[in-house]
Amino acid sequence: MPPPRTTSALFWRSLSRGDLKGEDFLVIGRVLKPHGVKGDLRVRYYNPEDPLFLSRYERLFLKDDRRGIFRSFRVLQVRHHKKDILILSLEGIRTREDAERWRGSEVLVHREDLPPLEEDEYYCEDLIGLDVFTKDGEYLGRITSIFSAGGSDVYVVEGDKGEVMLPAIKKVVLEVDLEGQRMIVELPEGLLEG
Repeated sequence: MPPPRTTSALFWRSLSRGDLKGEDFLVIGRVLKPHGVKGDLRVRYYNPEDPLFLSRYERLFLKDDRRGIFRSFRVLQVRHHKKDILILSLEGIRTREDAERWRGSEVLVHREDLPPLEEDEYYCEDLIGLDVFTKDGEYLGRITSIFSAGGSDVYVVEGDKGEVMLPAIKKVVLEVDLEGQRMIVELPEGLLEG
């Protein structure tokens, strides 16, 4: 069995089920400020491994909690600006003033618009909250966050024994059961000692 992988969308997170009438959206970035005078948006995106990932979507959503607005937009153009910054052109945002209204808004995509996953590949959001057990049945805790460290992700598990950091590699993660909300692991020797 290949090692479980998370997508490069490491920092995506779902809105709570109570938001947006139970729809399942993922936050994939934030509008920083307008760019230029033609309504372009400067966006910090949460997927630094894939600078043009937003260009895969025909529609994106902007959510402005300050104004209580959630709106769908057709994507016209996406340009890489630098590091984790994109320039985003959306239909209906034509002036700097239009763009300024969306400053600080979250950029979202509907889960149904996401690309299909490979076998043993998961969105980080789907792993956060899973109960983690050793192969011997010992409860370690719950996955509370995931971060990237070199060549693999690391699952942060919080439980009665404190915080445990598990590398997301094949010899550690034996099984992921999303329906059962659990992960089975084999702890590296000495991980819980000390």
